[in-house]
Amino acid sequence: MRYQLLGPVELSDGTQPLRLSGPKRRAVLAVLLLNANQVVPEQQLLDLVWGDNPPATVRGQLQMYVSQLRKLIGEPVITRRAPGYLIEVRPGELDLDVFDEAVARARADREAGRIEAAVDGLRGALALWRGPALSDATEPLRAAAGPGLRERRLSALEEYFDAQLAAGHHTEVVADLGVAAEENPLRERLQALLMLALHRSGRTSEALAVYPATRARLVAEQGVEPGPLLQKAHRRLLSNEDEDGTAAPAAATPRQLPADMNRFAGRVADLARLDAMLTTSVGRAEVIVIGGGAGIGKTTLTVHWAHRVADGFPDGQLYVNLGGFGPCAKRTTPDEVVLGFLEALGVPPLRMPSSAEGKFSLYRSLLSEKRILIILDNARDADQVRPLLPGSPGCFTVVASRDQLPGLVAEGAYPITLDLPSAEEAKEILLRRVGRERVAREPGAVERITELCARLPLALAIVAARAVTNPGFALADLAAELSTARGGLDAFEVGDPAMDVRAVFSWSYTTLSPRAAKLFRLLGLHPEPHFSLSAAASLLGVPVREVRRLLAELTRAQLVTEHSPGHYGFHDLLRAYATELVLTEDSSEVRDAAIGRMLDHYLYTAELAAHHLRLPRGSIELGPVPEDVTLEPISESDAACWFGTNHPVLLAVVEVAVKAGFDRHVWQLAYALTSTYWYGGVRWLGDPGTYHAAIDAAGRLGDPVALAHGHRGLSIVYMALDRFDEAERELRKALPLFEKSGDVLFQGAVYHGLGWVCDRQGRWAEELDHALAGLDLYRQAGHPLGEGNALNCVAWAYARLGEHESAIVYGKQAVAILEGTDEHITLAAALDTLGFATQHLGRFEQAESWYRRAIALYRRVGTRHYESRTLARIGDGHLGRGELGEARRNWRKASELLDSLGLPDTERIRDKLASYPDDLDA
Repeated sequence: MRYQLLGPVELSDGTQPLRLSGPKRRAVLAVLLLNANQVVPEQQLLDLVWGDNPPATVRGQLQMYVSQLRKLIGEPVITRRAPGYLIEVRPGELDLDVFDEAVARARADREAGRIEAAVDGLRGALALWRGPALSDATEPLRAAAGPGLRERRLSALEEYFDAQLAAGHHTEVVADLGVAAEENPLRERLQALLMLALHRSGRTSEALAVYPATRARLVAEQGVEPGPLLQKAHRRLLSNEDEDGTAAPAAATPRQLPADMNRFAGRVADLARLDAMLTTSVGRAEVIVIGGGAGIGKTTLTVHWAHRVADGFPDGQLYVNLGGFGPCAKRTTPDEVVLGFLEALGVPPLRMPSSAEGKFSLYRSLLSEKRILIILDNARDADQVRPLLPGSPGCFTVVASRDQLPGLVAEGAYPITLDLPSAEEAKEILLRRVGRERVAREPGAVERITELCARLPLALAIVAARAVTNPGFALADLAAELSTARGGLDAFEVGDPAMDVRAVFSWSYTTLSPRAAKLFRLLGLHPEPHFSLSAAASLLGVPVREVRRLLAELTRAQLVTEHSPGHYGFHDLLRAYATELVLTEDSSEVRDAAIGRMLDHYLYTAELAAHHLRLPRGSIELGPVPEDVTLEPISESDAACWFGTNHPVLLAVVEVAVKAGFDRHVWQLAYALTSTYWYGGVRWLGDPGTYHAAIDAAGRLGDPVALAHGHRGLSIVYMALDRFDEAERELRKALPLFEKSGDVLFQGAVYHGLGWVCDRQGRWAEELDHALAGLDLYRQAGHPLGEGNALNCVAWAYARLGEHESAIVYGKQAVAILEGTDEHITLAAALDTLGFATQHLGRFEQAESWYRRAIALYRRVGTRHYESRTLARIGDGHLGRGELGEARRNWRKASELLDSLGLPDTERIRDKLASYPDDLDA
């Protein structure tokens, strides 16, 4: 006879299973088997099978079940023994006994050093489990005996993973170990083993992230801190030791400090204050805020001091320019900074946490118990800095800013405010850079230069560079040039009306070839401080080959910087200088021609990107690309990335087009921006002002088609902002204009938009009418993609009306057409509709299959907005099945995607998460 308790309670005669129906009969057998070869008191049987409220006939029922079991087993193995019953079980008949014996043998093998034998034995023991023990017995028995059996299995599972790691199988077992740890998040030994396996597999950053996540669960759910086992595992990883105490392969040690100024001069008192703060910071995470005006030398001082003390930070130095100040500064966000820091600390891209919260958690974990110097340069405000401050007492942070950041000071940061250097220190700056002998020859000129530069370190440094590169110039001549040169760049005025750094920039500019000089000036027309090789070529109207040579000349003159291959940037003040030059040295005709080429560059590139993405939108007639315009070399794989990187530039060039009077470009660029909604939501579209500008431009042009597109574009923004009445108003303005022009395709698009508005307002019967009208128009236009999209809209309207079978009919027609268009977004939307309708008919598995196909397509093209919608619906389906954990997991993923896009729908999902907390019994 064979008895099985490790899963559903089963009985077999050795050749085939015997029918064992009814949970109480199975429970009676299970209680006897759990106490095999021992007498089980009758009262214990009654309590474990029937619980606290047995019927009056319970003893008779027990006798009946025992009698039935005796007949079924066919042997006198169940006998009456006072005060209850006993079942005789021979060795090897009960799977629980077999399991226990296999575990005991494996433990003996492990103690004897036979690691592989122990692995095999534990693997075989665990294979006996066919599911949760006693899963089909009565609830009282499961409640009484289930936890103990589960603990026996989990203990064996932990021993199995431990033996696998001892055998060196960390890479092979890490995936299964991760699943087990996720299923048992409060088992500290499993979490410790997972950390070790990840660490040995070269995934130390992921291993470190396990500890804070487990600690958070323990504190939240049990109110306790991690135990010694998990704490010890964490400490070993932080100290770069393996389980046996040996050092693991060294983690990345960042050395990010910019080059030091080897002729640094002055700031003796400030350096001493920094040294003193470092000396007294032992035992706490010190933060220093170095403040002062533009060009005062904050960065130079900070970097010089950091190099002096770098040896005191053996775990490395992190540096970032936060871009907080400048005429056209683009602030670097904390999310962007922490990503760069994690890469510097050795976290590979494929192991990077997906959420911002996960990145910051991993960042703080990696800094824990390390001694690292962190330099946060050019900070705008305290909010830009706070997320990047470590909590580790071994770390020392210096923040440089034009503002003294009183918020950080109030929280304990130590302020150091830089003033202008003294006259002697200013003279020392020139002496160190120009040379003692030369300065000694012209003491009067040196004094005059320091006065005209108002002792501003940046200005002094540029004058010194001019003198060094031109050793034949007399310092008196340089002083005279500073006195006579006039211009703008008012940001460099520091109270002395004679000081003007503009002349210093001119010295580099006048050395350029005429073509490079023209390019430098025209780059001042670009609305953002960063630009690509192709954008520069379009501004000048030359091939990429020629502009690359000219940009190399500008780079050598240190007037632009190549941040990465093909991508360049201005220093903020140099860009201001270029802007002034183009307004004074070039005619309005030259400027307008360059602006037109730049606008065409972004317009045609945006249309190319939209074409690669196969967006569900019509196209406007742009004509051929002008010969003197260069497009970005975009492929299908990087089109979405181009939109993501350049959406601020697209918004900015619309403003340029408005100011320059390029009305055709205004409305066409606004139309191009509607493509970005599929990827970035409203934050990439811009605000309604962009589309009001397009409407105004169309009015000036007297172009009804442009006006129709302007109204439709504005409706898309309003829909994205949940301003549905205004969206409908704009669509109804666009419709007669498209009808007048005979554009059947965009008439269909307007009806699609009207249906969307009605859907969001619960006007589903009207939505169906609009969807059917749109379907008819797309069919008239002979546009398969539009027809498939419209069929999906009809299906969705039927689903909203509760007519789910009709929805499935139209949805399948939509899928059949769209599968032939290779258009991923609209096909995914149709699959989502099928999932929605099928889910509401209670066919949950089929619905999730449709949903998963939709998500795969959304991820292929990067449409996070719509992926979040489908994830939320999958969560709703799991809720309908009573699977709260899976529901919350999908809602949380959807919420994170919406948060990253800044979309309002995230509030609705947060409400669901709040309504169904983790501890709610679904």
